[in-house]
Amino acid sequence: MKDQNSVLNSDEITFEDIVIRGKFFLGYLLRKWKLLVLVGLLGGLMGVLFAYFQKPKYTAELTFALEDEKSTGMGLSSALGIASSLGLDIGGGAGSIFTGANVIELLKSRKIIELALLKKVTYKGTETSLAEVYIEFNNLRRGWDKKIGNVDLNQILRFSPDTERSKYTLQQDSVLGIIYKQVLKNNLIVSQKDKKVAIVTIEVKSLNEFFSKTLAEVLVNEVSEFYIETKIKKSKNNVNILSYQADSIRKELYGAITGVAFENDNVYNLNPAMNIKRIPSSKRQIDVQANTAILTQLVTNLELARVALRKETPLIQIIDQPILPLKKDKLSKLKSLVIGGLIFNFIYIIFLGVRMNKNFKN
Repeated sequence: MKDQNSVLNSDEITFEDIVIRGKFFLGYLLRKWKLLVLVGLLGGLMGVLFAYFQKPKYTAELTFALEDEKSTGMGLSSALGIASSLGLDIGGGAGSIFTGANVIELLKSRKIIELALLKKVTYKGTETSLAEVYIEFNNLRRGWDKKIGNVDLNQILRFSPDTERSKYTLQQDSVLGIIYKQVLKNNLIVSQKDKKVAIVTIEVKSLNEFFSKTLAEVLVNEVSEFYIETKIKKSKNNVNILSYQADSIRKELYGAITGVAFENDNVYNLNPAMNIKRIPSSKRQIDVQANTAILTQLVTNLELARVALRKETPLIQIIDQPILPLKKDKLSKLKSLVIGGLIFNFIYIIFLGVRMNKNFKN
């Protein structure tokens, strides 16, 4: 059996050496048990104080489903094909930007988050923006209580929802960019738990319950509005054009019908031998027939365009919305006591091990 002191001072370590050193170190710790208990109690006390002063985080969770655009009915597809063969594009094509992972990245984009942060909300009885709410509960204005030259930061760094985004100053752009990065890093989680299922989950965690709930809801609304403004813009324009054309042809048709009646009144009881007098009435009748055929086709295409528009709207179907009171995340005092004691003891044991090793080498 090796001598204990020779093992501790040896540079070469075998498995037997590790066992001997471990037994020696364990005995050394047992002799320091009072200090270990004291350090553990100190760590537990620090943990309890941390739990006492720690502010709770509120978690708002919202889930929504993306439309499966492959489920378009055969009837609608046939109708769209007929319209296309007639040379009329009435939309109905689904853009790939609004599928799966693209929607997740869109929700985390600066454009959408900034739109959400600048949304007008009613907070504590006052109309303001979510950016102002974020600044308030994070106490960001404490660092702005100073002047740069003759400029008061607290006066210029305001984010009113009534101010156009294009009119923001360079300082406002900079601060808004910082808030966006902090929200993306510390507050927002967007995930698709199962890639086979088109269900996206938004989680917002913050120190303010109102902010967590409202930001989750506003983000979905902003993505939905962005979808309406982009994806169905073409279909909506086609509906408007067809509606305008149908109204114009309808007016022409009504005018032609009135003209037929007027010309018929002029030739009432006309001598059958005077056929030349019937030409204006016949021309008007042709106009009625032509406009009727055109209007019938336009109304058919208009209805097809409206069906295509309805088919594309909306993209997002909300499944679960955050409901007050939100889930509150905060360490309990008991858990903080245990964790604090273990951490302090772990650090102290490492300290003792390092000191013991140095003493033996010396």
